[in-house]
Amino acid sequence: MHTGNSIQIRAPREKIFALVSNLDRWPELLPHYRSIQTLGPGEKGSIVHMAASRSGIPISWISEYWTDERTLELHFLHLRKWTKGMKVVWTLTPTRDGTRVEIIHDMKFRIPFLAWLAEPIIGGFFIENIANKTLATFKTHLEQA
Repeated sequence: MHTGNSIQIRAPREKIFALVSNLDRWPELLPHYRSIQTLGPGEKGSIVHMAASRSGIPISWISEYWTDERTLELHFLHLRKWTKGMKVVWTLTPTRDGTRVEIIHDMKFRIPFLAWLAEPIIGGFFIENIANKTLATFKTHLEQA
């Protein structure tokens, strides 16, 4: 599975990175996020438990989270459950009018013959909805500031 969600934000990438890389603020800024807890250190960053909702359906996952200050990227590696092994990368690309923010999700299903069923549910129903809400809400916060 490979999915991508993106949005154009009229703000410099450094300002965007400062806001979106602070996971502690996500539940305060993003109404669809219920909580984010840091569980401890990981190999590259922190192990985090993230909880959100999709149209009232509660979901949660555990990821290792780290940032790359040089490239201004956010990285998540899902560690458990259905999305174990999924890699998520946020990229911030400068444009003439601000910054293109893109979230890429890549995952190889552990049970390949069920991919046809799992991909539209995980990718289409959950990831696409939550990623688009996340990007749109951050856009509103950043462009109002």
